[in-house]
Amino acid sequence: MPIARRLRTIGLLLPALAGLALLAGLAGFRISEGMGLTALQETGRHRLDLYAGSLEREIDKYAYFPATLGLERDVLDLVAGRAPLAWGLNRYLERLNERAGTLTIYVLTRQGRVVASSNWNRPDSFIGEDLSYRPYFVDAAEGRQGRFFGVGTTRGEAGYYLSSPLAEDGVIVGVAVVKVSLEQLEQSWSTVEAPVLVSDENGVVILASVPSWKFTTLRPMDEPARRHFERTLQYNARPLPPLGLAPLYRIAANAELVRLARPADGEAEAAVFPVSGSFLAQTAPLHGTGWTMTVLSPAAQITGMAWTQAALAAVGSAFLGILLLLWVQRRGHLRDLERKVEERTRTLRAAQDELIHAGKLAVIGQLSAGLAHELNQPLAALRTLSGNTIKFLQRGKLEAAQGNLERIAQLVDGMGALTSQLKSFARKSSGAPRPVAVRRPVDTALFLLDQRLRRSGVAVQVDVPDDVAVLCDPNRLEQVLVNLIANGLDALEGQRGGRLAVTARREEDRVRIRVADNGPGLPDDVLPRLFEPFFTTKEGAREGNGGLGLGLAISAGIVRDFGGTLTGANGVDGGAVFTIDLPAANLPADPSAVQAGDFSCPTLPTPP
Repeated sequence: MPIARRLRTIGLLLPALAGLALLAGLAGFRISEGMGLTALQETGRHRLDLYAGSLEREIDKYAYFPATLGLERDVLDLVAGRAPLAWGLNRYLERLNERAGTLTIYVLTRQGRVVASSNWNRPDSFIGEDLSYRPYFVDAAEGRQGRFFGVGTTRGEAGYYLSSPLAEDGVIVGVAVVKVSLEQLEQSWSTVEAPVLVSDENGVVILASVPSWKFTTLRPMDEPARRHFERTLQYNARPLPPLGLAPLYRIAANAELVRLARPADGEAEAAVFPVSGSFLAQTAPLHGTGWTMTVLSPAAQITGMAWTQAALAAVGSAFLGILLLLWVQRRGHLRDLERKVEERTRTLRAAQDELIHAGKLAVIGQLSAGLAHELNQPLAALRTLSGNTIKFLQRGKLEAAQGNLERIAQLVDGMGALTSQLKSFARKSSGAPRPVAVRRPVDTALFLLDQRLRRSGVAVQVDVPDDVAVLCDPNRLEQVLVNLIANGLDALEGQRGGRLAVTARREEDRVRIRVADNGPGLPDDVLPRLFEPFFTTKEGAREGNGGLGLGLAISAGIVRDFGGTLTGANGVDGGAVFTIDLPAANLPADPSAVQAGDFSCPTLPTPP
């Protein structure tokens, strides 16, 4: 009984396993085929670039030839009718044609008649022929550069025609034409790994690595088109049969799977690549022409490999349960890892914010001496004014007492502005970027360093338009500017005639803020390590604070957080230049500008 039950269970599982194997095999086939076609598509794109480049280089070698003939006075005299004899010019064109390796070089009058040609002494000479019906002549006669592929009407020789107008005093008096052969390029294509062909704007194959494909069509040709070709003799009455490319299905905009019928046995044996079967056809237009290049990458191996992968997938479906379990475990492990990475990132970001805030507090600490002096002046004035006011009141001089009280109010407002600015600089910022007028943080940084600027005697030049704005946190941008300006003051310490320039300019969607000084500049050995943590050239300074609490490494990190860069270099006229590059932003209408308070102490009247 147990054996029978086990057999029934196996019998129930067999169809399920067979269905699972079938689905796995089908999926394996589709995936393998898709991956193979994707890889083949990438290879085909490289081949297209290579073949197109070789063809364009071959044509570009001769592109300037027709126009240079317009520099010859003999040519202009001949086509203008001032020189009836062309024997010397014929010999010149013959020698030029031999040296250039072209098929033919000839010039035509404004009416389209050939008057001089490099093949003047051959039975198939063009001299005297009327070629006004040729498209390349029509283009050049209308002032354009002519480009045309066709079959010659005298020898039936295919070639590429390049024409250029011959102008004298702005008037077109003739046309110069150069005919080049592309057979050498075709012969080099016959040894490549995949067949390639080039079709013109009419869908006619004009170049091909398989000789029998030449002068066939990629699409059916209607009767009006055939009559047009008979009239223009572009292909010299060639029959132009269809190539026989049958599309199977499209893979991308310029790639589709096609099938090509088997050619004659002799041609198939002579080719070094498959010339029949299924191919991945990829097309690309050729620059400067109406031509299209097509690379046919054999796809039979892709299909065979896909079936092999399908068989392996069907066999491997028996281990699906184990693989699924491993996958679930791996997903759990990755989730744990991602959670740990997120926690570590939050911890590092918090540490960075604390470091930046500590740097700001250290800046304020180092500025304490200057700030004490800045506050002591108005405090002393307040003490004197208050004492004088009491005396004025005792003596009944109310007007003088009122004047003193007004001066006391002005001093209190100024001290309040100073402490408010310091409080704003010291607070922790949210770090969220928003549009910020660059002039505001520049003025704030100069305000905080005002005492040091006065003591140093450094001349400061600020060229920051009010409408230049960046996308960042204003509090953090102030920190960076304080650090850069303070570093400039360090470089100018003890130097007479020190100058410091702060400029800002918008360049498309970026804003560049520059802080430059005329100090000794940055040594060459310092430039590569300028933004390394714990690296300094200041004696007794601690990098990371840089003597002002904000090192260049922290400043670079702040700028980088807002999608920008901080760079340092030496100026053209000497000194150091630090550049902040940030994304530009648009300000709302009439943004308010920060006005720095004036805390200078007025002259105090003394009561009699």
